[in-house]
Amino acid sequence: MGYLEERRKRALGLYKRMGWGQNESVKEADEELWKIITDVMFGEIWSRPGLSLRDREMVTLAALVMDKAEGMTLHMRHAHRLGITWNEMREVILQVMYYAGQAKGLFAIRCLKKVMAETGASFAPIGKKPKKSPVKARRSAKQK
Repeated sequence: MGYLEERRKRALGLYKRMGWGQNESVKEADEELWKIITDVMFGEIWSRPGLSLRDREMVTLAALVMDKAEGMTLHMRHAHRLGITWNEMREVILQVMYYAGQAKGLFAIRCLKKVMAETGASFAPIGKKPKKSPVKARRSAKQK
């Protein structure tokens, strides 16, 4: 297998771990854009050593909140697969809002609550340990 094929394989493996399938919504929008995002962003950047996938997702969420970007809800929807709680996502929004502006923070909180409503999730009370993410709970059940 050549380098380009290995890079694509790494990227598709990351998509799977993140619960994204093959990132079909981007592929449907534009196949060439999908190739660049898949091969470069995920096959090269997201697959680098140095940061965990969880850390990369937290940084990405912050950047997407800062830009009020379209991909924000997709990342919010799947962040639990990497062990990120709803409370942690809210904290990222609150942290970034100070630098990005209140309007972007309000937009991001509304997006997060919409995603949470899709799954019936709620925030853990402040100061209390959050419940396990749905993915972690399933993994724990499988291990027993």
